[in-house]
Amino acid sequence: MGIIWLIIVGAAAGFLATRFMNLRLGTLETIGVGIGGALIGGLILRFLLALTGFFAGLVGAILGAMLLLWIFKSFMNR
Repeated sequence: MGIIWLIIVGAAAGFLATRFMNLRLGTLETIGVGIGGALIGGLILRFLLALTGFFAGLVGAILGAMLLLWIFKSFMNR
């Protein structure tokens, strides 16, 4: 069940992050960015702020996905 939840949160975070960053990716890339962002952002927020629960994980996932998209966009513009 944990993997399914990670995919659902990752898909939502990836979708929101790509829209916030004004970048259009395919479905698999969006989910991949969201899952990566969920891992990075969720762990950082939970560790630094000691927040738990869905809201902290979603915010962290969106921020992490936006960070990954910014890095991706920076390298693609070169």
